[in-house]
Amino acid sequence: MSVWNWEGFWSYFTNLYLLEGALWTIGLTINTLVFGGIIGLVLAVMRLSDNRVLSGAAQGYIWIFRGTPLLVQLIIIYTGLPQLGLVRFTVLQSALLGLALNEAAYLSEILRGGILSVPKGQIEAARALGLKRMQIFNRIVLPQALRVIIPPLGNSVNGLLKTTSIASVISMEEVLRRGQILMQQKFQVLEVFMVVAILYLAMTTCWDFVQRRIEAHYGKAYGPAVEPQLARDDH
Repeated sequence: MSVWNWEGFWSYFTNLYLLEGALWTIGLTINTLVFGGIIGLVLAVMRLSDNRVLSGAAQGYIWIFRGTPLLVQLIIIYTGLPQLGLVRFTVLQSALLGLALNEAAYLSEILRGGILSVPKGQIEAARALGLKRMQIFNRIVLPQALRVIIPPLGNSVNGLLKTTSIASVISMEEVLRRGQILMQQKFQVLEVFMVVAILYLAMTTCWDFVQRRIEAHYGKAYGPAVEPQLARDDH
């Protein structure tokens, strides 16, 4: 008895139902990154605030969402809130909300670290020149912070592409969930999930290529300056 069906394996690479699931995974990743990034930026600003209430609220948010599993958060949002008589979200809304809220807790720390990496002396000098707060952020802080933010942010995107698979637990039909449905229909477990794994590998590999290009672009300014420093460190 054959345990592997080559014909079935190759057919899944052109299965539109499964490929649409991969597009849903990419779309969910992009939207999570956008909304999570916005919330994360707000949290980062709150944490950097001198107001203890704002800073404490941001720390509490980060503590909760980084300290509890994403799976539990999704189940609470999708099934727990309706049981409490609160708002009822669709599967897509629940998946996006849960992923964005969770990702925001991690992105806020990345953004905060990037902002803190900019020397305070440069900010004070900009203020002395009469630049307004938004001008200081856009012209002084952001360009330098991006060089610090982009590498860990790129790694977060890579991880997020795979983390979206957890949304399959609440029946979000991304690529893993659609693979599970096909497996139940055709009972070709290994063939389906091997193709799903290859699709994830293809998506993360493509993003890795994009990430390297972005890092190379924003890291150009460090090229000449970093090498002498590394040379001094070696001695």
